[in-house]
Amino acid sequence: MTSTSMIERELRSAVEGEVRFDQGSRTIYATDASNYRQVPVGVVIPRDANDVVAAVAIAREHRVPILPRGGGTSLGGQGCNAALVIDFSKYVNAIRSIDIERRLAVVEPGVVPTRLNAELAPHGLFFAPDPTTKDRCNIGGMIGNNSCGAHSVAYGKTADNLHALDVLLYDGTRMRLGGNGDITASGARATQLIAELRVLGDRFGDLVRARYPRIPRRVSGYNLDQLLPENGFNVARAMVGSEGTLAVTLEATLQLVPLPRRRALVVAGFDDVFVAADHAPSILDYQPHAVEGFDGRLVEFVKLTGMHLEQLRLLPPGGGFLLVEFGGDRDDEVRGRAESVRERLTRSAGCTGAVAYFDEREQRAVWTLRESGLGSSAFIPGFPRTYPGAEDVAVAPERLGAFLRRFAALLNRRGLEVASYYGHFGDGCVHTRINFDFESRAGVVNFRSTMEELADLVVEFGGSLSGEHGDGLARSELLPKMFGPELIGAFREFKRIFDPDGMMNPGVIVNPHPLDSHLRIEAERPPPALDTHFDFTPDGGFAGAASRCVGIGKCRKLDAGTMCPSYMATMEEAHSTRGRARLLQEALSGSSFAVGANAEEVREALELCLSCKGCKRECPAGVDMATYKAEFLAHYHEAHRRSPGEWLFGRIADFARLGAMWPRAANGLAQSGAGAAMMRALFGIHRERALPRLAPQTFRAWFDGNRIQPTSGAREVVLFPDTFNNFFEPEVAIAATHVLDRAGFRVTIPPTDLCCGRPLYDQGMLDVARRRLQRVLDVLTPYVQRGVTIVGLEPSCILTFRDELLRLFPDDSRARALSQSALLFDEFLARDAPNFAPATIGRPALIHGHCHQKAVAGIASEVTMVKECSSAQVTELDAGCCGMAGGFGYARDHFEISHAIGERVLLPAVRGSAPDTLIVADGFSCRAQIAQFCPGRRAMHLAQLLDLATTPA
Repeated sequence: MTSTSMIERELRSAVEGEVRFDQGSRTIYATDASNYRQVPVGVVIPRDANDVVAAVAIAREHRVPILPRGGGTSLGGQGCNAALVIDFSKYVNAIRSIDIERRLAVVEPGVVPTRLNAELAPHGLFFAPDPTTKDRCNIGGMIGNNSCGAHSVAYGKTADNLHALDVLLYDGTRMRLGGNGDITASGARATQLIAELRVLGDRFGDLVRARYPRIPRRVSGYNLDQLLPENGFNVARAMVGSEGTLAVTLEATLQLVPLPRRRALVVAGFDDVFVAADHAPSILDYQPHAVEGFDGRLVEFVKLTGMHLEQLRLLPPGGGFLLVEFGGDRDDEVRGRAESVRERLTRSAGCTGAVAYFDEREQRAVWTLRESGLGSSAFIPGFPRTYPGAEDVAVAPERLGAFLRRFAALLNRRGLEVASYYGHFGDGCVHTRINFDFESRAGVVNFRSTMEELADLVVEFGGSLSGEHGDGLARSELLPKMFGPELIGAFREFKRIFDPDGMMNPGVIVNPHPLDSHLRIEAERPPPALDTHFDFTPDGGFAGAASRCVGIGKCRKLDAGTMCPSYMATMEEAHSTRGRARLLQEALSGSSFAVGANAEEVREALELCLSCKGCKRECPAGVDMATYKAEFLAHYHEAHRRSPGEWLFGRIADFARLGAMWPRAANGLAQSGAGAAMMRALFGIHRERALPRLAPQTFRAWFDGNRIQPTSGAREVVLFPDTFNNFFEPEVAIAATHVLDRAGFRVTIPPTDLCCGRPLYDQGMLDVARRRLQRVLDVLTPYVQRGVTIVGLEPSCILTFRDELLRLFPDDSRARALSQSALLFDEFLARDAPNFAPATIGRPALIHGHCHQKAVAGIASEVTMVKECSSAQVTELDAGCCGMAGGFGYARDHFEISHAIGERVLLPAVRGSAPDTLIVADGFSCRAQIAQFCPGRRAMHLAQLLDLATTPA
């Protein structure tokens, strides 16, 4: 048997791209978004099609199976295998061409559909299939699964939107496949293949016509129906939905459709989700573009998690809901159909209200609520964990309501319950997650029995086991119930024609693995207990917290938001929130965490985590990698020494306090000459970075010497002088003092220096951080007890009192009280000074929100205040993280990625703005990053802007 080291060596010599056989990479690629886990032989990240050809040739020589992979978001387990994984997402993602006249786009398999549609939009075209994962899944994966999405009612599945495929077979044959038997390839292989496919189609044609469900969403099994003459003997479309079991897709030619110029959305409430499903078919006569449904449990989960709360106001009352979208070129035509449906549903039995939305922002808000179903229902504190597997059933739309009632009765008999019903009701497709028990053998037995009984129910209703997500390991074993033994034989023959050696993603669709094999959670093998600094009790411990990640890959998006900045810059799975969570899960399942076999892999993956907390806000499953990183590092450094740079930036408050005694000398040492060179070498600081300059006078010193006479009867407010605005930029705190005074408040500060410990968390110095917070509680509690608000300027500092404080002191009533009394500067003014009216400056403004501010508090009130100050255009940048993130951007090894993160949106936006534009950034690090890479531009804190706007003439 060939050794993996030999295969690795040969791949490295033949492939220009990246070859990964290390334990960490194999762990990361061992799972997808399903219940399954299979450790791959290795991973190849090809640069181009030539790399793919070379990798497959080497795999063939050594009899190694192949698994093509894109975004890794498959829910059926088809995205993991004991094979050589070929990951197309990082490099093989070019949009080759767009033919506007013929409405065709030629793309590589790693293209993300939202990116493709962004390029198509100016031409009035789009690629129609739009699964919920459209901002991170790959076109190749959509072809593999025959993905659909919300708009399949109007546009069909991926197969219906495919023109041609360029594929590579395991034997090395490269072919271009189209319709009407169009196959282009050299040699006899193509002639043989097309002849065998015609025989197969003729032989099994009548059985296909008889046994294939006549429903919109039949995704299970192979598309043998595409080989029938009435469907044009379309071999390319027959390949769609084959889940990587036949060939590797190298290029796809996609059919495009006109982009609707106008849209309208009707939202209707019903007594329950079953009644909602009953009404979905009646809407199809109005030619909607989408008919989606979900139940009241999803609304309940939104309230519990606090995510998407603002969208709930757009829903009518009800226990079940339908979203009906209309699209077209004329506003009156779209509005007319929407109003007709709204009126019809309003008069329908069981409807609790219906409303039509024509504003695009309101429509998008409602869609965000619906699309949150997959992740937000995975883990809800106080509810059992739920899993996929039975989540992808499709029946005829007119039978969906009856099916759901029987489905619910089945689960009730089995002692199971769903998290939430949601899905594409206009196509008869429903998704849900179920509280299967994979941690006991009895639970696994119940899982198998439930799946078997569900398959029988699906067959009874003439449905499909999969309506979108594919068969994978979850459903392949059940396909004989749906198709019968003869068609299963046809499936085997179909695979043999393309893959006679059975080496393409084996164990899926034909000759399947048992559905209860390769489960990711091992029955009755709980992870070892671990004493933690943070309180992970609501998650069932640290292992439970890491397991919040269900693999849906929202952290792999590239087009918007903050999560995950290091992935956006590197496109490396290991540097996504999901990749880090996978490694943590693996490490926490071992006998030793801090010094276990996976500790170094975890540390390396967390090395580029900026602790931005973007995942805390944007991950539908609520993964909080900043907290996990701090906890991991606390344990890791029990056995590993910290570097001098980690000590410096972790304890920056101590060094700043010391340096402030002799600021000129400290700055001279750190900023220039031999001293600066020595500091950079000792602390690992990049040569292009300079340590922040200490102010000649601290804010505390200024405040003590400039007591402002308060207005008589003014209400007291405590301004919290954090490390950065006390020692480095006191002008920010001075401006805030002026503004608060003009707003009618009596400003005080704590009687002694306090530190929230924010930099300590990033280095895992949690024992020290806890002592700092204990001191904060001792000093600030008397103010809180008097009803005095604590106002902060540095978002990452003041918001520590609303995040880390509660997890380090979960049972301390003082901590809860402080968390409720700590507000950002803009929050306080919005709440307690609603009549405060700054003058209009009349200059355009760019607002860069701090990551922690967006994750924990939001920036709506800040945006409002900036708009009040500016009579010109105000732009709230969707820039994500600035890339500096405290001490992160100073490190020699982090400089390039720090710069790359900033260059994604923020830095070009600043440089491209008009010279008189006000740049508003409340984060100390954000302002430093802008100063570094945008010479001549100065960012200011909101307090400085308001000070400027309220300074008397």
